[in-house]
Amino acid sequence: PDQDIDVKERNVMKVLVNSRDRLMVNGKEAYVDNLKEIAKDFMAIHPNNPEYPEVQEKYIEELKREITTSKGIISLKNDRGTSYEMYIAVQNELAAAFNEMKDELSQDLFGVKYTQLVDEERIKGINKAVPVRVSEAEPEDIGGQ
Repeated sequence: PDQDIDVKERNVMKVLVNSRDRLMVNGKEAYVDNLKEIAKDFMAIHPNNPEYPEVQEKYIEELKREITTSKGIISLKNDRGTSYEMYIAVQNELAAAFNEMKDELSQDLFGVKYTQLVDEERIKGINKAVPVRVSEAEPEDIGGQ
């Protein structure tokens, strides 16, 4: 279903971790401590703002309504020398960002967090409205700028 994403530059947040465990987001130094907030801000809906990903209206059958979704995607690249701890920390922060966005949407629509939903339809609907779009490249030698 997501094959029709044409990946424009503005729709991609590039996360890079080098061999010295330095984190870069779109070419700027960043820290694991604020990666979740950076990712949430990037994936949030910012209609008509060219600094952020494009958005689209999507009718989600399971939610029985139109939802504005982001065309954003997070591209993650690790250097071969990245430590396992740093790799996991980055993964956890990105997962936490998407989980919080699912919680927030679920709270808005149903008054409970995503993790408290029991209705399969609603769970499926929230997953369609907030898809986890993290594209991970094979580790490579990207140097330790």
